[in-house]
Amino acid sequence: MKLWEGRFHKELAAKADDFNSSISFDRRMYKEDILGSIAHATMLGECDIIDVADATIIVEGLNNILEDIESGKLEFDDEAEDIHTFIEAELTTRIGDAGKKLHTARSRNDQVALDFRMYCMNSTVEIQECLKSLLQGIYSMAEQHTTTIMPSYTHMQRAQPISFSHALLAYAQMFIRDIDRLDDCKIRTDVLPLGAGAVAGTTYPINRLRTAELLNFRAVSANSIDAVSDRDFAIELIYCISMIMMHLSRFCEDLILWCTQEFAFLTLDDAYSTGSSIMPQKKNPDIAELVRGKTGRIYGDLVALLTVMKGLPQAYNKDMQEDKTATFDAIDTVCVCLSVFTEMLITAKVNDKNMLSATSFGFLNATDCADYLVKKGLPFRDAYRITGELVALCIEKNCTLEELTLEEYESFSLLFSADVYEAIDLMNCLNDRNVYGGPSAEAVKQQLKDLQEFLQSK
Repeated sequence: MKLWEGRFHKELAAKADDFNSSISFDRRMYKEDILGSIAHATMLGECDIIDVADATIIVEGLNNILEDIESGKLEFDDEAEDIHTFIEAELTTRIGDAGKKLHTARSRNDQVALDFRMYCMNSTVEIQECLKSLLQGIYSMAEQHTTTIMPSYTHMQRAQPISFSHALLAYAQMFIRDIDRLDDCKIRTDVLPLGAGAVAGTTYPINRLRTAELLNFRAVSANSIDAVSDRDFAIELIYCISMIMMHLSRFCEDLILWCTQEFAFLTLDDAYSTGSSIMPQKKNPDIAELVRGKTGRIYGDLVALLTVMKGLPQAYNKDMQEDKTATFDAIDTVCVCLSVFTEMLITAKVNDKNMLSATSFGFLNATDCADYLVKKGLPFRDAYRITGELVALCIEKNCTLEELTLEEYESFSLLFSADVYEAIDLMNCLNDRNVYGGPSAEAVKQQLKDLQEFLQSK
């Protein structure tokens, strides 16, 4: 049965019917569809648009359908046009003519918009929970490595000493922003479209505020045209997911580098690594590479939906059926990526000796050497030049700044004294950067405290 078949004299061609059908992917919105219909029927009864008795029968029938779907007793009909048609047809089969009254004062356009918004809001919460699990994993790992020294990098060149905790907590900040961004996205998603009808509302005396109350929506759409044709919320959600995936991809890039023999800062657990079909010695970071690769897939979902919407006139157009596949794919992908990435991260082994060894070479304490001279009264630019000359000498002698003699230091400036070695000690270089947001052990402990408070607030 088609909801629209009364106007037509011929059945839809089989190929066209299959092409038009969305039950294969929109069936996942069954719960949202049923809950939306329960609220709608309740409101119709309260407003005397349908008999209260019929509303009660409808609500009971819908609850039974929901229970049967979730228990596996009721299977979806692949021949149905969509999830909305399936549930309404099943309801009418079970309760008779009362079921035919459910669609009073409602179009499939505002019904679809309602289901989709509810699904996106529920999925947003799920994504945020995955992010919080990742942040908890980062917290636990960072807490153990506040004094584990490693090099920081700019331009992929060794820069200055930091702790491994500081590096991890940089990513924590990205994921905190992702959670906040999703909160902001939820505000614009949390708007009830039901009551907008197909495009121009309805002549029935419905109570949209009551429906919003029953479904816990914070607001009601202000324009019936926009209500059925808006998909900004879905685009915004995929954009938020794209940002999450970009952050995950950057994290994966670092992990992949850190796990190479050239870096050897981390060793991934065997449970999250694979081997080669021909090279027995290989241990490949395939999980991290897949997460990095799937980021492009999410970007594709975003561009796909933006492209679908860019040329559509008001109001609803069938093109918009393509919103589901892009959004569902983005949601599914980010959730599985967050889950597997979290486990991969927290089971990795930290090779702190290799991190320290890498920090010891490359003159990562050169800025501290220059700052030492500045604190003795030398202008920074002069201190910078002298330190550069010292580095050049070290390169010529194949040694580190720590290995130069005091006499060699004094040959460049008489401001140098024995305390220079304390100033360029790597641990001191780390802990002397005790500014808020810096890499010192104390500053990192504050970052950990801030992260813990953030997680407790969510």
